[in-house]
Amino acid sequence: MQSEFGFELQVCQWAEHHWPPEGRRAAPIIVARQLGTSRRRWDTVVIECDPSGLAERARFGETRLDSDLLHVVENAPAEFAWYRDCLPDPGYPWRYVREAVHRAADRDLIETRSGANGRVELRRRWPYPDWVERIVAIENKPDLNASAARALTDQLYRDIALALADEVWVATAATTGSVEPILLEDRPVEAGILTVTPGQRGAESVDVAWQPRALAVEEPGTRVLDRPTGGDYDASACRFEYADPEWKARKRLEIAERAYERGWRAYLETMRSDCRHFELRPCEAVARPSCGAKEKHQTSAECAGSCPEFEPEPPVWRQDGWPISGGPGAAIARLLDRQRDRHRPEPPQ
Repeated sequence: MQSEFGFELQVCQWAEHHWPPEGRRAAPIIVARQLGTSRRRWDTVVIECDPSGLAERARFGETRLDSDLLHVVENAPAEFAWYRDCLPDPGYPWRYVREAVHRAADRDLIETRSGANGRVELRRRWPYPDWVERIVAIENKPDLNASAARALTDQLYRDIALALADEVWVATAATTGSVEPILLEDRPVEAGILTVTPGQRGAESVDVAWQPRALAVEEPGTRVLDRPTGGDYDASACRFEYADPEWKARKRLEIAERAYERGWRAYLETMRSDCRHFELRPCEAVARPSCGAKEKHQTSAECAGSCPEFEPEPPVWRQDGWPISGGPGAAIARLLDRQRDRHRPEPPQ
């Protein structure tokens, strides 16, 4: 059985080339993995983008804008003004806003000057675009055993109640049965189902077993805090709170910004590509990290500094451009960066 990490990379690779399923792509997309909120992380995230808005977003650089920077950049005026006059009340001390203004200026996102009495004034360089059209969340469960199915059902109900994503899908490994097992599980009908043939590449490697329903992202959502199991001896009530549309819109934009920065190939940042045993070994579905010492594909948990097989690359590999500038690990990092950059357009002239 394929590992969940390898399955996740295969789903990301497929989505990058063949999203949406059973349809023609009308807009550019960005695919990322392991993103969400403090309470919930999605395995795969697809950001469907407005083409012109995505190009305008490129003016602000490849690094994400966090919530504080978004507050500054989105509300920066066309003409110089004192930051406390032109920015909305953030709901927290203004000194943190001033710090964000300086950070934005350091990244050339805005222009600043010293005004009357030394007041910090700012103005925008470019309007921040409305570049995110839809957000699609995919939960990857290649091996749908009993415990995974129970956890999946709870996760899906919470995702659909909150309606932070426009669509919620489940991707699971295809079986030889006439009816896919996931169709027989107790799951919300609002979630779509993708069946994935492990080890294959191309549009035909993924089939749609169930179409999702569009969620009401612009309406208040329900954040489930505690959902009872529903057994014969469980009479407890479900605890929840409402999420207002403004919070959801802000959180969606923050997720999109992180996806723009990271993409789905950022797994290398948590692995030891500077180990002489580290390889990026291609297979039929997707190139995956592999360990020459263990003769197996690796995960981030296995490929760490605590690995007993870890051996740093010889220093000579990192000197004088031999055999590859910076060593094989650095070359792999540059390769993945170039592949990620293909999906971030150049800013307009």
